[in-house]
Amino acid sequence: MIYTVECSFADPVSEAEWNDFYSLDKLPALISVSGFHTSQRFKALSGGCPVYLALHSIDGLNILTGEEYRKKGGGNFARWQQHITDWHRNLYGGIDRAPCIGEGEYLALSATGPEPLIGLGLTPYAMQAVAMEKFPEHRWLAKVERGNVPDIEHLPEGVHVYVQMTAQLTSDGDAAAGKAR
Repeated sequence: MIYTVECSFADPVSEAEWNDFYSLDKLPALISVSGFHTSQRFKALSGGCPVYLALHSIDGLNILTGEEYRKKGGGNFARWQQHITDWHRNLYGGIDRAPCIGEGEYLALSATGPEPLIGLGLTPYAMQAVAMEKFPEHRWLAKVERGNVPDIEHLPEGVHVYVQMTAQLTSDGDAAAGKAR
């Protein structure tokens, strides 16, 4: 299953420090939770959506309600909580593992169907919300080679493009393709 966490951040003064905390402390803590398999962070290149996105591959909802998840920082943003806005969490079925988005790639997400991604020459993978907010109920994701990026200012309705902020962390302790930034 794919666990998504999306948000924006309202304090430019502490945003870089918050991003360091999330990327360097929180993601490694979460990937150490039994049942987490991959974790990766992204930043939106397109408007109309929360600025930040984290994709986690997990075994199921019980992982997110367990004691180990709570102890290792699930949902805890400490002093940054007051600056986090437009926060959304969803659990999607349909894909077992989130794709690894490397330095030469972007992630594209559509909430309006697979057709907009297919129209951009991409291969979409379908996800359906099964827990948490359950909105959007359906999403499609695709990898985009950076050389094939559509005009980000004129994307189809409901399509958003993201650049990786971190390499994809895996539960075996190795980072997948791409370096953390």
